[in-house]
Amino acid sequence: GTSREYDARMEERNRERYAGRKDVKLPKTFPGAEQEGERLQKVLARAGYGSRRACEELIEQARVEVNGEIVLEQGLRVDPEKDEIRVDGLTVATQSYQFFALNKPAGVVSTMEDPEGRQCLGDYVTNRETRLFHVGRLDTETEGVILLTNHGELAHRLTHPKYGVQKVYLAHIIGPIPRDLGKQLKDGIQLEDGYARADHFRVVEQTGKHYMVEVTLHEGRKHIVRRMLAEAGFPVESLVRTSFGPIALGDQKSGWLRRLSNTEVGMLMREVEL
Repeated sequence: GTSREYDARMEERNRERYAGRKDVKLPKTFPGAEQEGERLQKVLARAGYGSRRACEELIEQARVEVNGEIVLEQGLRVDPEKDEIRVDGLTVATQSYQFFALNKPAGVVSTMEDPEGRQCLGDYVTNRETRLFHVGRLDTETEGVILLTNHGELAHRLTHPKYGVQKVYLAHIIGPIPRDLGKQLKDGIQLEDGYARADHFRVVEQTGKHYMVEVTLHEGRKHIVRRMLAEAGFPVESLVRTSFGPIALGDQKSGWLRRLSNTEVGMLMREVEL
C-alpha cells in the first residue's frame, strides 16, 4: 500500500538528515563525565565471576545483560547501584553482599547473639564487618541448612509466605508407620493454628522400627514439621533440614559455614523475584 511507501520515503529522508551528524560529540556537562560508572567487567570480577579477563569472555559469549539488553561491547560503564546486571539470566549481586549457608548443629540457638550466652548463629560467623541476618530460624534442636546474609530484602522475602520457598527435612521417627502417612500429611494435618500440609513425603530408609522420612513443605510456622508428625502420632527423635529452596546441605559438615556460589545466589534471587 501507499502508506508503506510513504514510511520508507520518510525513513530515507530522516537517514539523510542525520547521516552527516553521526559523529558530532555532544559537549560533556562536566569534566570527567565520560568516566561515569564503572567498567562492567570490573563489576563482574568484584561480584566473584573470576578474573577481569574471564569476565570479558563472559561478555564476548553474549552471556551478560544490563537492564535487559545483551552486552557485546567491552568496557561498557555501568552503575552497580542502579543497573540490573544478569549473567546467564540470573541477577548478579553487585553490592558487597555476602551469602552463607551454615549447617547448624543441634543445640545452637537461631539468633545472631544470645544474652544468656548459649551457642548461637553469631558464634559461627567470624568476619563481623557486616551485620548478617539469618533467613528464618530452625528450632534449637533441629540441625541443617540455615542461610545468613547482609541482604536484608532477600532475607525478608525468602521467609515471606507469598513466595512459599520449599524446605526439605529429614526426620527420624519410630514406627511402624501406616501406609497412608504420606497421604495424611499431604492432605493436611489439623493443628491449633490451622491446617498444615506437606508437599511431598517419602520413606528414605528403615531399620527395624527406625524410619528416616523426608518431608517437603513451604510452610514457615514454628516447629511445623515436629508438630505435624507428632499430631499424626509420630514424635520426632531428630530432625535435619537438608535444603532451603535451591540451597542443599550436600556433604557440608555440622558447624561448617560456606559461602554460596554466584549461581546459588542467582537462583535464590530468582526464587523471590529479585
